[in-house]
Amino acid sequence: MASPNTYRLSCSIAGHDLDIRGLATAFFPEGAFVSVSRDRTAKVWVPDSSENRGYKEMQCMTGHTNFVSCVCIIAPNETYPRGLIATGGNDNNICVFSMDRPDPLFTLKGHKNTVCALSAGKFGTLLSGSWDTTAKVWLSDKCMMTLQGHTAAVWAVVILPEQGLMLTGSADKTIKLWKAGRCEKTYSGHEDCVRGLAVVNDVEFFSCSNDASIRRWMVTGECVQVYYSHTNYIYSLAVCPNGQDFISTGEDRTVRIWKKGECTQTIRLPAQSVWCCCVLPNGDIAIGASDGIIRVFTESEERVASAQDLKAFEDELSKATIDPKTGDLGDIKIEDLPGREHLNEPGNRDGQTRLIKENTNVEAYQWSMSESRWMKIGDVVGGSSQQNSKRVMFEGKEYDFVFTIDVNEGGPSLKLPYNLNDDPWLAAHNFLQRNDLNPMFLDQVANFIIENTKGHTLGPAPATAFTRAVRSSNGRYIPGMGGGTEGFGADPFTGAGRYIPGAGSPGSATSGAADPFTGGSAYSLAVLQKAATNIYFPKTDGVMFEQANATQILAKLRELNGNAPQDHRLSEVALDSLEKLLLNVSDPKSPDQPTAEQISILWRTSHWPEDIVFPVLDILRLAVRHPEINAQLCGGTEGSSLCNHLLGLMSPQGRPANQMLALRTFCNCFAGSRGRTLLLGQREAVLSRAADLRAVCNKNIHVALATLVLNYAGMLHGQPSELEAKAQCLSVASSALEVVQDKEAVFRLLVALGTTVAGDSTAKDLARSLGVASQITKYASVSDPAKVGECCRLVLDELQ
Repeated sequence: MASPNTYRLSCSIAGHDLDIRGLATAFFPEGAFVSVSRDRTAKVWVPDSSENRGYKEMQCMTGHTNFVSCVCIIAPNETYPRGLIATGGNDNNICVFSMDRPDPLFTLKGHKNTVCALSAGKFGTLLSGSWDTTAKVWLSDKCMMTLQGHTAAVWAVVILPEQGLMLTGSADKTIKLWKAGRCEKTYSGHEDCVRGLAVVNDVEFFSCSNDASIRRWMVTGECVQVYYSHTNYIYSLAVCPNGQDFISTGEDRTVRIWKKGECTQTIRLPAQSVWCCCVLPNGDIAIGASDGIIRVFTESEERVASAQDLKAFEDELSKATIDPKTGDLGDIKIEDLPGREHLNEPGNRDGQTRLIKENTNVEAYQWSMSESRWMKIGDVVGGSSQQNSKRVMFEGKEYDFVFTIDVNEGGPSLKLPYNLNDDPWLAAHNFLQRNDLNPMFLDQVANFIIENTKGHTLGPAPATAFTRAVRSSNGRYIPGMGGGTEGFGADPFTGAGRYIPGAGSPGSATSGAADPFTGGSAYSLAVLQKAATNIYFPKTDGVMFEQANATQILAKLRELNGNAPQDHRLSEVALDSLEKLLLNVSDPKSPDQPTAEQISILWRTSHWPEDIVFPVLDILRLAVRHPEINAQLCGGTEGSSLCNHLLGLMSPQGRPANQMLALRTFCNCFAGSRGRTLLLGQREAVLSRAADLRAVCNKNIHVALATLVLNYAGMLHGQPSELEAKAQCLSVASSALEVVQDKEAVFRLLVALGTTVAGDSTAKDLARSLGVASQITKYASVSDPAKVGECCRLVLDELQ
């Protein structure tokens, strides 16, 4: 009789033709869950109220053109009160389904390789992980941002309860914490691919790995516990409702139950790969494996399977074949094994295994604490010394075959070792990687193996290429392999008055109808009457840096020119040209037009050495506001050159004066249509480099950074299709607000946030999911200057 609080089989669901790769509990109907499989389908299962109990299929959904690898449930909302189902596949796509139709509502495209992990958050946010080394954040049917930083496949993703925090686990052995789209922390400790993540609570999470360990982490970075029990790769984790107990599954054919930090029960399955698990609302656990069967286990006596079904499950388990090469059973020498009498001695822990010799066969047994008996879990194949004596040695190991492969005519031959229980595609992949050969030969080598081993069998048929390939942890990631094709060979793992640039005030607010950026009377009375409660956003006209002291700039330019290297020193004629250009662009009423020669001298001089270039950059900053210069420097190849030059000056190792002036130049480029087009096209690179400068402790840099984000937000306002660009604005503004102290910079970032979300419900949802409201609340009470508190409260109103 089973002891209480142990899991036993409740039912087996043979609903798929191939491996079950993902399971997720649904919000509707009550007690339902969803499975996805390599057979390209997703299915909704609901409790069967008939005498059969168990589960019955409610819906079968199709839409992927290749294997389905993962699934998650998007929480109900007003539009979809039953929630949505998101599935990721080897076709690089994510399909989103409603509960009541078999075809996708929409398909998310953007990943360049298999989508292998999904997690849903608040406000409809979806996080995906892919073999292409990236994770992506989606809202509705749009990609909001791409998380880049891992160097290998992203196998696991999860959205934490605190808004804006996301985790990714990778084949590069690390876990990364992301906030508002930026990597905040990297967790190291696992010795192999990270395969699964699970949330414990607001401040803790679990991870599992190919290194056969489970780790418990604090979000702050500390690993507080490591759990060992599995003997092979661990693929999935699920946390029980109490927030402490959990279950794990892996390549050692087991499900393991963990309570109070200890593995209290081991459940063996008649399938090599136990891919996935989930905890059902009633406390039962659903398990998906490589044999295409979903098995549900329960602690409830009422839901335990019939004696007949329990016996059938045990019989199926006893007939399984175990390959000792998996390493689960150690080195086996049949002549040293005991006989059946060894089973008369009780085991000392649940899941303990013993091997016995039965005539010429080797049988494996597992101790069940709940049943107080040894249960046969399979026959061991390939373990006898007689079989080993026929094998071939290669690099100190025995193989069934060692093929000689001639790659290049006249070149050295290469050796390809192969065991009959190996997968030919995995063996081919490892051979190509080991010898640094082109992965395009994968199918050719695999087919060679298959053709030359026909008629030879040992144990069960080899696993399919996919199930083996994804287990490899030694191969390097090869971008672009696999794709959405059937030739699945990709292994993804593997001083006062002196000239100081920027010394001028960025502008301060005055009362009444003053422009809150410059203090000038840019806001007309009509505007105030139309929007008396919000004079701050949306702000769609660009904010420029226009103040300058031409006399001081020219004096510093002449001083530095006298000390410049000979090959950079300007002639008196060239200095006069720059002086005329500066006076021209500083006076909006000037009738003179810049000449091509003046612009050419300015461009050449802007490449002076970094320690003396800053007065030239100040002239450039003023010049790009002029329509003629904006059109010439920001268009075509000249625009790309300008952008690359400024990005170089903004490198984190650069000089603060140059960083600030480059930022201001970008801001002033918004004055012309060519400049706006250039910056829209270069948006991702410009904002990413600008965001890196938030860590520089310089208020002028922070004000320039905030202004750049604001100008982007203004340009994007009223363009609902530019969601990814708006997402980057939200991300950069949010991350900058964590470190910026200057109140003017804070104000401009708040206006950027308000402009981004104003009139755009999707952008508002994304801002909510990123936790923007909780981040800026502290500014709502600021009264000096009053515009900071006023603007903050208006943004908070938008996000309610």
